[in-house]
Amino acid sequence: MGRECVKIEIMDTTLRDGEQTSGVSFVPHEKLMIARLLLEDLKVDRVEVASARVSEGEFEAVKMICDWAARRNLLHKVEVLGFVDGHTSVDWIQRTGCRVVNLLCKGSLKHCTQQLKKTPEAHIEDIIRVVKYADEQDIAVNVYLEDWSNGMKDSPEYVFQFVDGLKDTSIKRFMLPDTLGILNPLQVIEFMRKMKKRYPDKHFDFHAHNDYDLAVSNVLAAVLSGVKGLHTTINGLGERAGNAPLASVQAILKDHFNAATGIDESRLNDVSRVVESYSGIVIPANKPIVGENVFTQVAGVHADGDNKNNLYCNDLLPERFGRKREYALGKTSGKANIRKNLEDLGLELDEDAMRQVTERIIELGDKKELVTREELPYIVSDVLKHGVANEKVRLKSYILNLAHGLRPMATLKIEINGKEYEESSSGDGQYDAFVRALRKIYKVTLGRKFPMLTNYAVTIPPGGRTDAFVQTVIMWSYDERVFRTRGLDADQTEAAIKATLKMLNIIEDEYEKE
Repeated sequence: MGRECVKIEIMDTTLRDGEQTSGVSFVPHEKLMIARLLLEDLKVDRVEVASARVSEGEFEAVKMICDWAARRNLLHKVEVLGFVDGHTSVDWIQRTGCRVVNLLCKGSLKHCTQQLKKTPEAHIEDIIRVVKYADEQDIAVNVYLEDWSNGMKDSPEYVFQFVDGLKDTSIKRFMLPDTLGILNPLQVIEFMRKMKKRYPDKHFDFHAHNDYDLAVSNVLAAVLSGVKGLHTTINGLGERAGNAPLASVQAILKDHFNAATGIDESRLNDVSRVVESYSGIVIPANKPIVGENVFTQVAGVHADGDNKNNLYCNDLLPERFGRKREYALGKTSGKANIRKNLEDLGLELDEDAMRQVTERIIELGDKKELVTREELPYIVSDVLKHGVANEKVRLKSYILNLAHGLRPMATLKIEINGKEYEESSSGDGQYDAFVRALRKIYKVTLGRKFPMLTNYAVTIPPGGRTDAFVQTVIMWSYDERVFRTRGLDADQTEAAIKATLKMLNIIEDEYEKE
């Protein structure tokens, strides 16, 4: 592509195809929130938000989104999947206030003759009738050529007959899906170039699926072939193995293809986390761009290289995506990783102290224990036997009650800066009751902020032993800062309480600095 900058249109289908992920269902207010994030924060060009005729809940969701979009002059960016069913889908879409239908048509001869049991001519005539009706209702039409990839492999003459029959209508975009995720990049280039050569003035979108883990590669092959639009989802959600993830597509388009989109990269991580929360589909830690570990250096030699003119950095700078580089603590960390973390905490150690702390962290790593940056002061204190980590918050006693038919209860006594406080609360679980009691002390009694729990992960060793240590890692958000604390105990709730006490001591230090 040389130095020429190509503009690529992004249509995100998280709310339609992404919702076809097994086990995922967004309620109307979640759909509205995600649509707002996609259009206003990420600035995608278009969003496909639903399928017509699915349910009353889907109707209400589309109506809410369209009402919101109309007030912000974004209605033309909202699209709904419709079907070749006479007036039914168009009428459904019109009642929601939406002004764009993405018409699902058959892009292969097999689908046309075996699923619809129609001739190509009859199918094309049915589509033309729907398009004309949509024109009368002032609704714009794009068409999906469902199973286009198999169509180009097995019946290209049908695909050409299809587009020939519709090219003179008002259809704005011809959207070409690899419905079953069967293509490789060389095939995408071959088939897409045939489409572009035969129809040079038509707008083509490409819609990839990830069955062979080739969705991103195929998307980029489509860009090389002159496609104008791409379909993505947040976190790669979608049918079966999912769709092309927006974060990866954006980064590669910008860094490798000199292609321009309107995407605001700095918001990718935040939107990804919201969709993770609403969908219940956890982002793998090693997922490019948005995974928890992708900007974390583990090997000590990497941290050493970063200290020497950023030798282990590439164009994927975490700041681009609203994140920061971290240096993991474990048996392969080495002094450079540990020193990087100590610097962030404002701690300095001499060489002998560094050696002792490094040995302790390696020892913990050999036991498969996770060490977080926030725990470093406690390790330093323990190893060097001095007061680097002075506990200002101490749990004096607590009782957790669990009875059949009643909500769990927690009563606790805690010492904060030498003064004792006592509180009780019920909760949805024993740990929830404990945190609610703590929150009462901080927010009601002390009139202070209390951190928000943003993630809770439990690691239970395999093998079935009931006395084995459980590791609980909790992620907290406090004053726009996100950090993790860890607790280790044979009891899961006790492990969580230990992690919480570490958090309370961390925020106590922050509070004193204020």
